[in-house]
Amino acid sequence: MSKEGFYTYMVECSDGSLYTGWTTDLVQRVAKHNGQLPGGAKYTRARRPVKLVWYTSFQRKQEAQSMEYQVKRMPREQKRALVAAFVKAHPTAIDNLLASQKCTFQDSSTKEVERAD
Repeated sequence: MSKEGFYTYMVECSDGSLYTGWTTDLVQRVAKHNGQLPGGAKYTRARRPVKLVWYTSFQRKQEAQSMEYQVKRMPREQKRALVAAFVKAHPTAIDNLLASQKCTFQDSSTKEVERAD
């Protein structure tokens, strides 16, 4: 997956639910959802930890927001199928993304995120 300016993503919460959003920085956004940085969605605060399970990139913010809207309207089974197809097509994409950011996530009690910018 190429590095573009805007992303639509899904994280899987500790209760198995899926949360969809858009961002310009996937690693930082997941860290926020996990409480490692200030911010994050109210929905995910009560369902930590979350794990990035799907993303796609866009050059324009409006495209990412449009995809977020489309994914949020999908039934759960369709979202799961989207995740499964992503993992099958890009089995190492998420690990590679996290590794490329030289990111280490600690548990949320340490509030520590290490990034090379």
